[in-house]
Amino acid sequence: MVARDLRPVCAVGATLGEGPVWDVARGALWFVDIKGRRLHRFDPVTGALASQDAPAEIGWALPADDGTLLAGLQDGLWRFDPGGGGFAPFLAVEPDRPGNRLNDATVDAAGRLWFGSMDNGEAEASGRLYRFDDAGIIDSGLPPVVITNGPAFSPDGRTLYHTDTLGGVVHAAPVSEDGTVGAPRPFARIDPADGYPDGPAVDAEGCVWTGLFGGWGVRRYAPTGELIETMRFPVANVTKIAFGGPDLTTVYATTARKGLDAAALAAQPLAGDLFAFTVDVPGLATPLIRIAA
Repeated sequence: MVARDLRPVCAVGATLGEGPVWDVARGALWFVDIKGRRLHRFDPVTGALASQDAPAEIGWALPADDGTLLAGLQDGLWRFDPGGGGFAPFLAVEPDRPGNRLNDATVDAAGRLWFGSMDNGEAEASGRLYRFDDAGIIDSGLPPVVITNGPAFSPDGRTLYHTDTLGGVVHAAPVSEDGTVGAPRPFARIDPADGYPDGPAVDAEGCVWTGLFGGWGVRRYAPTGELIETMRFPVANVTKIAFGGPDLTTVYATTARKGLDAAALAAQPLAGDLFAFTVDVPGLATPLIRIAA
């Protein structure tokens, strides 16, 4: 694997940039600023950025098969109309846990949405991982953690990667065809001195990439859990990557200004911006959420 040509591509200055996803049909990247309550759409051809205010803190917005986006806000799932630019509530999540919010998500090959919650105060182990499909919202059964990140799936869809950010562990768990999740095992452990594992993504070789919050970059792990590559960034808080472009070899990375004091911000003027670099092993396209009747 060769990662090269790291560059800033869009000045956003996000407090907590997150949730990048490549929209194949539209040829654009969606991502969010969670704390800024903004949904962004970046067009790499023109360099244009279109932004929309969200009704609450927004963790992600992923394309669905009916042409809308399904977004994870603080209180649950919302629909977003890219044409009209409006948000509409869809399904409440964890109404009994008002201190939680939704944080990260992905879609499996069957079109099922997988997403996690977390304690917005980043103290209580109240974050859980859920699956949304025709049966509704189902708890995955994985142990709760303070901050969930991911999940992401292996190329064959049989392994789910799920991150306990404050615990510094990326877990791997088997997944059956019906979406049942088996017992997790530690896949990779990251020393807090090297940063905290944030959002994961998987490439076509089955290697797992993770952003490093406070770790100045991203890491790539072999399917066996061996660290095989590190990409260094000029900003400390790298949150998540997404593979994009026509051949999925352009990697986009969101970053954050959250937690940086005035001196750190002065030393990191690009903190919170969107970055890109090129790889020779492509990523995997994110399937559309199956939502249409």
